[in-house]
Amino acid sequence: MRILHTMLRVGDLEKSLEFYTQVLGMRLLRRKDYPDGRFTLAFVGYQDEADGTVLELTHNWDTDQYELGEGFGHIAIEVDDAYTACEETRKRGGKVTREAGPMKHGTTVIAFVEDPDGYKIEFIQKKNQ
Repeated sequence: MRILHTMLRVGDLEKSLEFYTQVLGMRLLRRKDYPDGRFTLAFVGYQDEADGTVLELTHNWDTDQYELGEGFGHIAIEVDDAYTACEETRKRGGKVTREAGPMKHGTTVIAFVEDPDGYKIEFIQKKNQ
């Protein structure tokens, strides 16, 4: 297991990309629009995703700003098997808030659990599963 990314919601994707790439010196690693869901995901970081933890910038097309603190989304952890990770989480007393299965508007198998304070942790199943 390893931490893959932290997700932040951003109101102006282009301004955020300019900040993270031009001001902080990160690279845009990938970007994809999801027209059916009306959002765009952009991943930025100092290393390739295979080599380090990155930021996922989520731009919901119908939201142009967030109150400070409301933009935090989740921490993502790569797991071998999201279904098993959910079972193990439950066995250990954790709360599963979204069962393992393909993500909306995609095929990646994901699940969500919640920490004691209500923060979301996303399990992302390795692609070779």
